[in-house]
Amino acid sequence: MAERIRVAKRARVLLVEDEPLISDLATDALEEQGFAITAVSNANEALHRLMAGAPIDLLFTDVNLADGMDGTVLARRARELRPDLPVIYTSGRSIIDRSVAVEGAMFVSKPYDLFNVGRLIEHLMIGKRTRAFA
Repeated sequence: MAERIRVAKRARVLLVEDEPLISDLATDALEEQGFAITAVSNANEALHRLMAGAPIDLLFTDVNLADGMDGTVLARRARELRPDLPVIYTSGRSIIDRSVAVEGAMFVSKPYDLFNVGRLIEHLMIGKRTRAFA
């Protein structure tokens, strides 16, 4: 339990969601679970933050984004910048085609339970730290 709390308090999540209500709800619920959330509304802004060196531990992105670049392209570009960055995709319209998903990415369909998303983030962060020490 102590490891779970430490992981949650340190995990910095880049949330990419173009629906303001969903973004606000996800931000609030994940912050209540101890995560540090940086929420942006489009892929270009997310890439800008990653290129600027923002401290990000995990990318949580909608697949269907309104600005012309979808979440799968964003994740590929993010992985070019940060090869070990864990990725969680989400969508209410479709299930992601594994051939376009980055390796090791997870998918949660909308509507999702934000407490389950929090547990998934914790799981990915523990896995990331375990690999770093291997």
